[in-house]
Amino acid sequence: MESWSPIDVPTVPGRGPELRLYDTATGEVRPTAPGDPARMYVCGITPYDATHLGHAATYLTFDLVNRMWRDAGHRVAYVQNVTDIDDPLLERAERDGADWVVLGMAETALFREDMEALRVLPPDHFVGAVESVPEIVEAVEKLLVDGAAYTLTDGTADVYFDISTDPHFGSESRYDEATMLAYFAERGGDPDRAGKRHRLDPLLWRGAREGEPSWPSSLGAGRPGWHIECAAIALRYLGGGNIDVQGGGSDLRFPHHEMSAAHAEVLTGQWPFARHYVHAGMIGWDGEKMSKSRGNLVFVSRLRGDGVDPAAVRIGLLSEHYRSDRPWSNDLLAASQDRLARWRAAAAEDTAAPAAPVIARIRDRLSDDLDTPAAFAALDRWADDSRTAAATDRDAPALVAQAADALLGIPLR
Repeated sequence: MESWSPIDVPTVPGRGPELRLYDTATGEVRPTAPGDPARMYVCGITPYDATHLGHAATYLTFDLVNRMWRDAGHRVAYVQNVTDIDDPLLERAERDGADWVVLGMAETALFREDMEALRVLPPDHFVGAVESVPEIVEAVEKLLVDGAAYTLTDGTADVYFDISTDPHFGSESRYDEATMLAYFAERGGDPDRAGKRHRLDPLLWRGAREGEPSWPSSLGAGRPGWHIECAAIALRYLGGGNIDVQGGGSDLRFPHHEMSAAHAEVLTGQWPFARHYVHAGMIGWDGEKMSKSRGNLVFVSRLRGDGVDPAAVRIGLLSEHYRSDRPWSNDLLAASQDRLARWRAAAAEDTAAPAAPVIARIRDRLSDDLDTPAAFAALDRWADDSRTAAATDRDAPALVAQAADALLGIPLR
């Protein structure tokens, strides 16, 4: 599967500080201390609908991680999947009388366009579940051989992971069993499935059903489970365990990240799968989480079609801290458009307030768990100061514009 086009990133003088991020597994903001290269896996879309602002906020978060690592001098290996076979995609295709393959391809293409418009740096590997079936089958086979998986005896040929084989199960989400069971039932799990060893055991391979797509394999015809998909893709493209960041929205904390980490840890014998588990907050509209089931989605493509500058969308989504659940509104968009106009006006002048202090402040704040509100406030002050007698630096407009683009992904020129 092809990624989107590369984004030109300006060079900022000097080098940024090392990035610190909140880790869900420890409940602390800690240095990322990446290897060479820094390795990041971010869970991608299930392409049954266009990119809504909740999706966009998540990918903007990890775009900032990518940019901060690069600014600190690190090479970055970034992998993102596309779950191009799963129940929500099949259900949407059936509802609309569409071919599920065509629907998935069309929505994935639109996602690429949205990411490029938002100046999100593309992943090095943008990988679909369908193209990864051989790797997924190989991973399930290994789990079966090692006694970490089992096949149900009800004639379905469904294969499940035995969570008891991961001694660290639960350490990523830090939820108790009752909370896990509630989320598992709510987010695609099947705690009441007969024949399972434990109610939390997740599906690895779904045996073929009439009317559903399936692939031939040594496991029997079928299709992959959700969590093993990400484990297999991450291990193939990023190598063994102890990657630097596994990221996604906060709704992936459990079961998806817990389960995919458990799969990877048992497959490799290495713990933890990721040094940081990083989760972005949810975007709301009218006081509720933005989601398909609530019918309150705001789409990036619709805003683009209405002539909204994607940079203003980016500012709006990052105007509060990435870990917070936060609302989207027409007032927020208007304020973000005004903010962008003020920054661009200052960057268009012949002289401005000195660049060094504002660039240092942006770097400092972003390196501390991606504190975008404080970074934006620094740009606000710089724009205000650039209208006063302090606006004497001829190099500042270009330097600040370069920094805003490189570090925040916001073009001011």
